[in-house]
This record gives sequence, C-alpha cells and structure tokens, in this order.
Amino acid sequence: MPETASQTTPSAEIPAAGPPPEPMARMTFSAPVVIPALLVLGLLLVYCAVSPRDADRFFSGAQAWVVGHFDWFYAVSVTLFLVFLVLIASSRFGDIRLGPDDAEPEFSFISWTAMLFAAGMGIGLMYFGVGEPMQHYLRPPTELVGTPGAAREALQATFFHWGFHAWAVYGVMGLVLAYFGFRYNLPLTMRSGLYPLLKQRINGPIGHGVDAFALVGTIAGIATTLGYGALQLAAGLHTLTGWDTSTAVFRIWVVVVVVGLAGLSAVSGLDKGVRRLSEFNLVLAFVLLGFVIIAGPTVFLFQALSENIGSYLSSLVQMSFRTFAYEPANETGWFGGWTILYWAWWISWSPFVGMFIARISRGRTIREFVIGVLLIPTAFNLLWMTVFGNSAIWIDTHVAYGALGQAASNVDALLFRFFEYLPWFKAVSWLAILLIAVFFVTSADSGAYVVDSIASRGHPRSPVWQRLFWAAVLGITAVVLLLAGGLKALQAMTLVAALPVAVIMLSLCYGLFRGLQADRAHFEQDLAPASNFWSGQHWRKRLEQIVHQPSRSDVRKFLAGVVLSAMREVAAEMQKRGVNAQVSEDVEGGELRLTVPAGALRDFVYGVRSMRRTVPTFMVRDAASEQARRHVYEPMTFFEDGRLGYDIQYLRPEEIIADILRQYERYLSLSADQRTQLLNRAPGHS
Repeated sequence: MPETASQTTPSAEIPAAGPPPEPMARMTFSAPVVIPALLVLGLLLVYCAVSPRDADRFFSGAQAWVVGHFDWFYAVSVTLFLVFLVLIASSRFGDIRLGPDDAEPEFSFISWTAMLFAAGMGIGLMYFGVGEPMQHYLRPPTELVGTPGAAREALQATFFHWGFHAWAVYGVMGLVLAYFGFRYNLPLTMRSGLYPLLKQRINGPIGHGVDAFALVGTIAGIATTLGYGALQLAAGLHTLTGWDTSTAVFRIWVVVVVVGLAGLSAVSGLDKGVRRLSEFNLVLAFVLLGFVIIAGPTVFLFQALSENIGSYLSSLVQMSFRTFAYEPANETGWFGGWTILYWAWWISWSPFVGMFIARISRGRTIREFVIGVLLIPTAFNLLWMTVFGNSAIWIDTHVAYGALGQAASNVDALLFRFFEYLPWFKAVSWLAILLIAVFFVTSADSGAYVVDSIASRGHPRSPVWQRLFWAAVLGITAVVLLLAGGLKALQAMTLVAALPVAVIMLSLCYGLFRGLQADRAHFEQDLAPASNFWSGQHWRKRLEQIVHQPSRSDVRKFLAGVVLSAMREVAAEMQKRGVNAQVSEDVEGGELRLTVPAGALRDFVYGVRSMRRTVPTFMVRDAASEQARRHVYEPMTFFEDGRLGYDIQYLRPEEIIADILRQYERYLSLSADQRTQLLNRAPGHS
C-alpha cells in the first residue's frame, strides 16, 4: 500500500509515454482507513435497523440544531467557494495544468461533460425536475400561493439550488484533489488536499481519520440515494403496470439489479463503462428534454427560460447572502428545509463527486476545469428545470386545473403523473424509467470507483474485485436501510456531517492558494533545459547520440551508469555539508530521484525517468532505414512541482551535476521568497 507521495501515481492508467504499467495488485486496501470505516458503518446500520425511529429522531434533531445555528455559515461558505473559483480561473493561476505541464486531457470534451453530468446531478434532475418547482409554486417563501409571482419565485429558487453554487461546491473539492493529486503526485484522496497544512502528517493518524470519515460519508450518501431511487423506480413501474411495487422484496430486487449492472460496468473500467453509459444517458436526456419542449407549451417555455435566467442572474448576489432573517420564510422553515438542506447535501456529497471529477479532469488547465464545471452543467440544469418545472406549472394551471398540484406531495410518482398530460404517456414514461435506471448504474459504478480509491489511497492498479466489493457494500447498505426504514436517519446523519466537511473545505481553499502561489513562482523564473549551457565539447559523441534512436535498455544503462553516479556524488557531497540528501533507485522501473526533505511547501526533487515517445517521420534514421523503430525512449527530468521536464541523454556526468545544483539553487531561492512572503503576512510583522 502506498504510504508516501513518491510511491503513488494518481492516474488510474499510466500514460503510454511513461514507464510500463505495474502489475495488477491482489489487494490495495489501506487497513487504517478501511477497518475503522467499516466498523463505524456497521454500527450505524445496526442502530438504524434495530431502532429506526430512535435513529431518525436523534439524527433529525441533530440536523435541526445544525441548520438552526449554522445556516448563516453554510450560506457564506458556499458563496465563498463560488467566488474563490471565479477568482482563481480569471487570474494568472488559470493557466496552470492539472498534471505535468505537457499533460493532455484523458477524455474528450463531450465525454468529460457527459460524465460530469451523470455523476454530479443526473438522477436529481429526474427526481426534482418537476417536484421542486411545483412545491415552491404551491408553498413560495415570500409570494402569494398560485400567483405569477409565485411561479417566478419558484423557478428562481430552483435555479439557485441547482446552479452555480451547487457546482462550486463540487468544483472546489474536485480542483483541490486534482491539483494535489496530479501536480504533487499525492494519492487522489481527501487527505492530500491538507498537505500544505499537515505536510507528511497526512500519512499518519490524522490523514487516515480524514479518509475514513470521507469513506463513511460517501457510502452513506450513495446508499441513501440508491434507496430513494429504488422508491422512484418502484413508483414509476406501479404507475405504468399496476404492479404492487410497495413490497420490500420488489424494492430490494430493484437495488440488486442496479448494483449488478454497476458491477458489469465496473468490470469494463472507467474509460469504457462509466464513459459509455454517461454518453448514452446524455443522449437519452436530450431526447426526453426535446420531447417535452415540443409536446409542451413550446413558446411559453422559451419565454420563461429567458425570464428565468434574467431573474436568476440579477438576484444572484442577494440570494447568495440571504438568510431570511427579517422575513417569515425563516419562521416557517423554508430556508432551512430547502436552501440550507441543499447546501449541506452538496457539501456532504463533495468528497464523492469531487473525487470523481478530479479523476476525469487530468490534463486540463484550471481555467478549463472551472469553466467546464461551473458553466456547462449549470446551463443544462437551468434548461432542464425550466422545461420540466414551467411545463408542470403551466399544465397545472391551464390543463389539469390543480390536479397535478394535488399530487405534488408524492414526489416519487410526480414525474409520471406529469407525463400523463403529454402525448405517448407510456412510451415517454418507459424512456424516463430507462434514463433513471442508467443514471443509477452510473452513480453506483462511479461511487464504487471513488470508494475504492479512498480505501486504497488512490492506488493506480487496484484489482477489479475491490470495486465489485464496494458496489456490493453500497447495495447491502441500501437494502438494509430500505428494510428497516432508516433512510431518513442516515440522510440526516450525512447532512450533519457536512458541517465539519465545510470547515475542511475552507482549509483546502487556503492550501490550494498556497500551492498555486508556489507554482506561479516557478513559471515566472527561467527554466531553460540544462543542455543550453553546453560548451560544444565532445560534439562527435553528441552527434552520434542524436542520430541514434535509444531503446529502453539504452536509457536504463544511462540511468544506472551516468545519472545514478552523478546523483550519488551530489548526495554524498550534500551529506558532508549537513544536507539530508537521499537517492532512490528504481532502474528496472526506469526512474531515479534525488530528494532533499524540507519543511517547506515541497521537498526538493530532481528525478529522471525513462519516457517513451513516437519517432517523427522526418527523423534522420527514418530516411535511411525502413526498419526504424516506431518509438524511442528518453531520460526525462521531473520535479516535485509537476513542471515539464527535459531530455538529458546528451549530458555528461559533470553537466548533470551542474544541472542538479542549478535546480537546487533555484529551489532554495524560491523557498526563501515564500518564507519572506509568509513572514510579511504574519500578524504583528512590521
């Protein structure tokens, strides 16, 4: 099991340009994380199963206390997350790439967008697309019931709950994890975001506790959603077929089928399983969306969309800080029962969704990440809520004459009651059931992936059976809660846990800012390759190396000979002068590194690894021989801060030593600048 940043590769698949992939491990569980998490989860399930009413009463009381005393904190924190992302993306930090400077996005833009949509809020849109606008319309926070003002406020509140703020919560967590995972080479887990504050202590009990906490919260949140999803699917099937779907056995079978399909998707891998299902679901969602636009009040929907967007954007600042301190909505519980409940729910889900977003975002710049995460899902959410929400309100007032509103209390079946007023009711309802089912499969599959990543500390080669194990744990948890009636208790517990997560997320924002400052300092200094100071000596030898295409064995010999001896010589000289320099060797794996541990933000690392690249068609040897290799290998430098390295195959031992010292001197200069900045910001400094 990996225990240090240097031992872990955050990517789930080693790029083709890197060293050969390590063999699949038999088991990668981190015992200090998994054992406490499973014990806590087991105790919670027993409590909810044996005494569901007591559990519901206890956790609901705790939830009410947290919401009643910290509603202002939730409102301000979520708004700060949004402001933080906008400032980071619009600043010079936006050019920094999530990974090495030469990293390319692993997924296409369409695939990336589809997975964002499916993992983040897809199933929620199906459940609340009709239900939330209708309930706000029937019980508006400030307007009179049934008036045009109530309809306008209903969509404004829905936009607010599903718009920029919601995705800012996911975006902050995802950005922090992606940054420290792909540029610091730390495990892609929640503890890694605390590295600037805890340093190497993230590998100790504090880090284990953070990951165990995230593991329990993620399992509880996903299992609760699976449980409620089973209820909605059961309601839809009852509406269409008349079957008795209220029995526990039927609902259990729904969960079993969903988890079984998620297991098949998990076997296919992230690139094939979740990606393809997400793209398929996105197509189905657009088909259903287009049908409702055409079959519903089309012109009215486009008019409403324009007005809804304008109302949302013009009131964004006011809504962001509004706590209803002077209005009756605070007394009736609307603010705590809707807005704060949503903020707590998004925060409680942020380790799960944020980690998944981070995993699929390697290679994108921070600016691309923020724009993609904030704008694209939000734009789709606003369109979806307008089409379904405004259509439901229009049908209730012009066609159903209040009958649809009377069914709004049963949210599980409300979507299908809505379809009864549109053409091709059964066909559209079956399409919706398929869409909901695939959303659940992608949620369960991506959830199993994230849970396994937390449990194995981001190990890049976890065996498939572990994801199947966690998918089974999610299904068993949902089944137990459905049988015992403990879904509401576990949901309340998850929302209470959002309070400390919000505090941790504020700390993560500070840590990310410090890391970005260090990155920018590296960008602003000259980083010319070491070969630029070559004097021209031994030019015949260098010409021979340029013409010759080195193989993997050639590079390994170079590493084991020239590079390793140069590193050892520098390390020995540093140790004589009291500098704790260490050389780690993995010649077979094609990697060497010289490390100087430090208490600063980053240790000094000068590493060299064997990198594979495709030979250009204009290479000299390509023209001279038809048997030229398709790939060559080069010894490329790498650094702890994720900067783009350079080829050093032409350097002699003394030139490599000079390059190491040059990088170390640069590191000391940057570290001194950062210490000065910290001292200048310290309280009482004059």
